[in-house]
Amino acid sequence: MQLKYQSKQKAILLLEDGKVFEGKAAGKIGTTTGEICFNTGMTGYQEIFTDPSYFGQIVIMNNVHVGNYGVEESEVESDSIKISGMICKKFSDGFSRKRATDSLQHYFEKDNIVAISDVDTRSIVRYVRDKGAMNCIISSEIKDIDELKALLAKVPSMDGLELSSKVASKTTYEVGEKTAKHKIAVLDFGVKKNILRSLTQRDCYLKVFPLKTTLKELTDFNADGYMLSNGPGDPSVMKDEILLIKQLVETGKPIFGICLGHQLLAQSQGISTYKMHAGHRGINHPVKNLITGKCEITSQNHGFTVNADDIANNTAIEITHVNLNDKTIEGIRLKNKPVFSVQYHPEACPGPLDSRYLFDDFIKNLDN
Repeated sequence: MQLKYQSKQKAILLLEDGKVFEGKAAGKIGTTTGEICFNTGMTGYQEIFTDPSYFGQIVIMNNVHVGNYGVEESEVESDSIKISGMICKKFSDGFSRKRATDSLQHYFEKDNIVAISDVDTRSIVRYVRDKGAMNCIISSEIKDIDELKALLAKVPSMDGLELSSKVASKTTYEVGEKTAKHKIAVLDFGVKKNILRSLTQRDCYLKVFPLKTTLKELTDFNADGYMLSNGPGDPSVMKDEILLIKQLVETGKPIFGICLGHQLLAQSQGISTYKMHAGHRGINHPVKNLITGKCEITSQNHGFTVNADDIANNTAIEITHVNLNDKTIEGIRLKNKPVFSVQYHPEACPGPLDSRYLFDDFIKNLDN
């Protein structure tokens, strides 16, 4: 299908500090709010839009063209689009990929996603890098700035906000073959589909448990190990989940945490978390494995991170990975138990694939 860019009506992006950008409407005509963030990846927009960890956020896409290869059902990470809105330079109404089944415009309209295009995304990203993450509002129906400011003032800060309950499964479900070698209990805080695929590909049978699952329900399943999934929001307010993970650690069974699961594991061991200035989101973040000395190019999506000073004062925790850009903690493990976690996404689709070995490390722990 030939690519095309339609002339559209005006849209406004207003930031919490009063900064205004004007562009054109994309997706559904309407108004949306959320915390502004940016992703530096050049591809994989459908995976980004359906990643539950982005719930409550409006994403700036750094690639100039968005929508040009359409959408395709197998490339989703959840059952629907999870971003609150999208900001881009050029929004393509058509698409040119043979495998694609629909346009991004129709995809957004079906899921009621409001977006803005034809803005200087480089300028906006530089502004957010400088000023830090903040709430914003996009509207293609309201043009009065004072009215938009009043709506934006009602939006809660991401700091202190629990969001996993908005995206996690409400019921228990199973994935894989019951005859598989290993049984894994997955704690769903907003799990991405490729985490589940990465485990079933390694001969695992999974039972995915929703929030507020009890310790008894988990131990009755008699899993060989536990996966702590990714998800959105502030980990520090998830007190029930932190206590549950602490109890799971005490069972001595292998545990692997990813993203929010990593932060919750840290919290369960007395390691605090804090909100970052702008966060890490992209598919090109360099991380060093301190155990092997090797470096990895990683996919990341987080606005909170664990406190390095707390780890330094905890003799039971070892730092395994660090970010080479800002030295933030990217991985930890317990010294006396088969328990480890990483801040980034080893299951990343469409990539990079450098960190897939972490799933193999988890399987080795199950075998021991």
